[in-house]
Amino acid sequence: MVESTPTGRAGDGRVPLSGALREPGPVSVAALRSMPQREVTVTFECRTSGLRRHHFSGPLLLEVLQAAGPRFDAGERKDRLRFLVSVLGRDGHRAVLSWGEIDPEFGNTAALLAVRMDRRDLDEEGPHLVVPGDRCGGRHISRVAEIKVCADDPLWP
Repeated sequence: MVESTPTGRAGDGRVPLSGALREPGPVSVAALRSMPQREVTVTFECRTSGLRRHHFSGPLLLEVLQAAGPRFDAGERKDRLRFLVSVLGRDGHRAVLSWGEIDPEFGNTAALLAVRMDRRDLDEEGPHLVVPGDRCGGRHISRVAEIKVCADDPLWP
């Protein structure tokens, strides 16, 4: 799933995965499409822009990160709670999720790396991070430019 090219460029359909991963590297929209797809309809209720409703499909963020091999001790159930996931959009918007938030043994939030929005492919602009249940889509990142996994250990990025 992770490709061998060292970096992804904005607009080329690849997103760099970096940080505390055993197999960092860019992931392409095509690779995201080849993974099991989930579908979700989300409603954003924003004070300024009103009610918005969108339908997204794509793989779970958790499954994408698991394929890249996070550097936690799988035998220690709570070790993964030290990890954070930072997602940066091309517009500079950044969202941070805890691993525990997206892990089914803890928060079980079904965050997606969406490759389709409202029946439209997102090939050219790249995937969107979608966090169902967020009020006003605060952690919705369109045009994801980078995903970084961080641990609280100062030796790991």
